Amino acid sequence: MELMLVLKALSNETRVNILIWLKQPRLHFPAEELLDYDENLGVCVSDITQKAGLSPSTTSDYLSLLQKCGLIEATRVGQWTYYKRNETAMDTLKKLIQKTF
Repeated sequence: MELMLVLKALSNETRVNILIWLKQPRLHFPAEELLDYDENLGVCVSDITQKAGLSPSTTSDYLSLLQKCGLIEATRVGQWTYYKRNETAMDTLKKLIQKTF
């Protein structure tokens, strides 16, 4: 895990919010948006885009950065991409921050 890349990803409030939302999707997304929710897949990119209130391209850039540093995982199903938190990476980050700071 590249600490500087992770810190860059966490330097944006919306990216941090995405990680918070993906921790407990049923709490943060309306039930009608999660009709096809599968915890093994995660939350559809369109639902994240709508919640974030950003353009699809900006949301995609944010998700790509979070995925690049390993904090989220993506699963493609047909034309849709689903995202979920990588809890193993989140635990590693927690330990890294405790050790470093």
